[in-house]
Amino acid sequence: MLLILPIRTNIRPWRTPYANYALIIANVIIFLMTYSPHYSWVAGTRVLEPLRPAVEQFMLIPKYLRIWQLVTYAFLHGSIIHIIGNMFFLYLFGNNVNDKLGHLGYLGLYLAGAVFSGIGHAVFHSSSPIPTLGASGAVAAVTGAYLALFPQTLITVLYWLFFFIGTTEIPALYFIGFKLVFWDNVLERRIPNVAYDAHLSGYAFGVLAILVMLATGLITSSSFDLWAMIKRWNRRRQYRDAVSTGYDPFSGQTMTRQIKVKEVKKTAAEKQQEEKTRELRNEIASRIAQRNLPAAAELYLELIDLDSEQILPRQYLLDIANQLAGDNKPAQAAQAYEQFLTHYSNYEYVEQVELMLGILYSRYLQKPDLAAKHLQAAAKKLSDPGQLKMCNDELARLLN
Repeated sequence: MLLILPIRTNIRPWRTPYANYALIIANVIIFLMTYSPHYSWVAGTRVLEPLRPAVEQFMLIPKYLRIWQLVTYAFLHGSIIHIIGNMFFLYLFGNNVNDKLGHLGYLGLYLAGAVFSGIGHAVFHSSSPIPTLGASGAVAAVTGAYLALFPQTLITVLYWLFFFIGTTEIPALYFIGFKLVFWDNVLERRIPNVAYDAHLSGYAFGVLAILVMLATGLITSSSFDLWAMIKRWNRRRQYRDAVSTGYDPFSGQTMTRQIKVKEVKKTAAEKQQEEKTRELRNEIASRIAQRNLPAAAELYLELIDLDSEQILPRQYLLDIANQLAGDNKPAQAAQAYEQFLTHYSNYEYVEQVELMLGILYSRYLQKPDLAAKHLQAAAKKLSDPGQLKMCNDELARLLN
């Protein structure tokens, strides 16, 4: 038995997602007003009906489809577990989508997602008299939108495998794309009375709608969304196709002159190193955007091993130095802090970097001369009483 449940993402909205909260509240209120389990007789069989008889006309019935049902069915739920599951996923993925699209844009996406997922279900089950209800199609559209907007963010997943329970982090691109879309709705279509085609239609609408908005500039693209990833892949493809024919993209000419083998090897090695360096820098930026600092720190060490002259942006370098110090890697942390001081000496809180570097040299690296140098520099500028006391105490310990 394997249970996999997403429990949080590693990004938070900058603004309060009022539209998403309003949708959750509306769904809960409508559920409380319409949910009334009762038995009825259908074709001589006693059947448990979940909703009040008056609202059954608002469910989506493909064989007797009415236009309003494409919206109303998405606000009806057949059980407490049904609505809790849908609202949890809407809260988990909807808050950040709401933040990106704004309130009106998000409401439009949600309602359009309900309509398109309902159409998808009706197309594939046009002769079915079985009613369909639930917000899962609209929630799938919101989840698909999250995938397109934040594919490189990390989703913390709770797993339960027999007696083993724990958590792990999976990039949204893989968790949503493989687990929620492909595995749950393509491979494992085993649970009866589940509208799998409505889910798939919702996911497809959410992804495509966001890609169109990003491509047309209706919403601002970033370096980390799915559209940016597609453009980078296309540029790499075009470059590979061009150079494979002998075309030099730097000169705009086809290379015809004969080059010595040694020269070719040197140029290829240099280009390979430049490409690797560029990839590492992009990966570091991606991990920092995800707030996955441990991974960013490991990539930084790989970058420095490849080219010790590489310099990251100020905040990136400071975050990584702090992470290395927290990971109990004093030598690597000291190297990063030294690089920071060399290139960003005008940082407004440079005394805190000096203090941290002095402590690393004093307590962990046994380099008292360097420790004293940085601690004395920090003591001249520190204004926080606690930090100043720590600095002076460490200096006194070194001098004794």
